[in-house]
Amino acid sequence: MIFRIAFIWLLTVAVATAGPVRIKDLVDFDGVRGNDLVGYGLVVGLDGTGDGLRNAPFTEEIMSNILERLGVNVTGEQFRPKNVAAVFVTAALPPFSRAGSQIDVTVSAIGDAKSLLGGTLVMTPLNAADGQIYAVAQGTIIAGGASAEGDGASVTQGVPTSGVIPSGARVEREIDFALSDLTSLRLALREADFTTAARIEQAINNDFGRAVAAMLDSGTVNLDVTRTRMPSVAHALGRIENITVEPERKARVVVDQRSGTIVMGEDVRISRVAVSQGNLTLRIQEAPLVVQPNPFAEGQTVVVPRTQAQLEEDEGTGLAEVPEGASLSEVVAGLNALGVAPRDMIDILKSIKAAGALHAEFVVR
Repeated sequence: MIFRIAFIWLLTVAVATAGPVRIKDLVDFDGVRGNDLVGYGLVVGLDGTGDGLRNAPFTEEIMSNILERLGVNVTGEQFRPKNVAAVFVTAALPPFSRAGSQIDVTVSAIGDAKSLLGGTLVMTPLNAADGQIYAVAQGTIIAGGASAEGDGASVTQGVPTSGVIPSGARVEREIDFALSDLTSLRLALREADFTTAARIEQAINNDFGRAVAAMLDSGTVNLDVTRTRMPSVAHALGRIENITVEPERKARVVVDQRSGTIVMGEDVRISRVAVSQGNLTLRIQEAPLVVQPNPFAEGQTVVVPRTQAQLEEDEGTGLAEVPEGASLSEVVAGLNALGVAPRDMIDILKSIKAAGALHAEFVVR
C-alpha cells in the first residue's frame, strides 16, 4: 500500500480589472422579486419505471383522489400499476407575471421510481408560501438521464428521476404589488460595499442632474421617485438600470480544493515572505510469512507478519523568497517563481495567510 502526501494539479486564474457594470447587474430593486412555488402531483405513462406502491403508499392515495375527482370510484379496489410516480413540482414565479402567462417547472420523484423519462405530469396546482394557488402545471416531462437494467447488472446515466417541463405551468393568480404607487424605492446591492454604493448614488444623481438617490448604508441606496420627474416608477427604473458604475470589490482568494482551482482578485497583495515546501512519500509493504511445523511434529501453521516501511522526502524548493507584490501580476509571478506543482500553491497560500503576509480574504470551498 502506498500513501503519498502530495498534491496534484492546479489551475490559477487571475481576475481581470473590473470595467463599468450596469446598475441592473449590481442591485435588486426592492419589491421587484420572484416567488417560489411548489406542488405535489402524479406522473403517468411511465414504461414500468414508476413507484412500487408497497413502498410508496402516498402514490396510491393521490392516484385514488385524482380518479375520484374524475368520477371514477375506486374505493376498496386493489391496483398495483407500475407506470405512475408521485412527484414534487417546483417553479419560480417571475415578478409582474400576468394571468395566462407560462413558466417552466421542475419535476422530481419522491418515491422509488427508477425513471420519469416519457412520463406526463397530471394537472398539479402550485402553491406559494401563503398557501394560495398561483399556477397549474401539466405536460410531458423532459428527463435528463437514462437507465437500463438486466438480471445481473444495471446502468444509469444522469438523473432520470428528475426532469423539466418548458412552459409547463400557466399562471392563474397575479401577485398584488402596486409599483406605480411607490414614492421611494430602495436599491439593494448584491454585494454590500460602501464604495460601490457611493458610486451608484453619484452616478444616478449625475444622470438626473439633481439629488434623487441617497446612500443609506453599504448595501442600500434609496431612490426618491418623485424627484426623478419621470412619468412613472417603471420609467425611472428603466432609465436607472442601464447607468454604468465601476464596482469596488474586496481583495479575495477563492480556493476550490475538489478541482484544485485558485481564483485571485485584482486587489490581492502579498508582503515579502520566505517559503519552503517539499513532498513526503511513505511506502508500506506487507510480505507475510507462513510458518509450518515439521512433518509429524506437534504444532500448528501460523502466519508471521512482515512489514517493510520506507520514508522518502523530496528535496522540494528549499527556502525561497517571495518578494512583495504591488500588483496581481507580480504576486502571481512571485508564487510561480517557487517552481512547485500548481496544486501545492493551495497549501502555500494557506501558510502565507496564516503568517499574515497575504492581504486578502481567503475563501475555501
